[in-house]
Amino acid sequence: MMEKYLKYTIYINLVISILSVYMAVSFWETDRNRAYIFVFLALITAFMFFFRRHYYKKFEERKKNQK
Repeated sequence: MMEKYLKYTIYINLVISILSVYMAVSFWETDRNRAYIFVFLALITAFMFFFRRHYYKKFEERKKNQK
């Protein structure tokens, strides 16, 4: 049951990354420091998305091979 939710929580990082890029673009002209924070958040969450997706696929493959 928990594995089902884990599969979808990976995509929360992608959504946060996309929203952070949007916020960075919207703050770019008015508040550059806040825009940099959102750019940093977008980079970190995008990295976490790809990292967690890679290891999720790896664990699924291992589980499939054990059965």
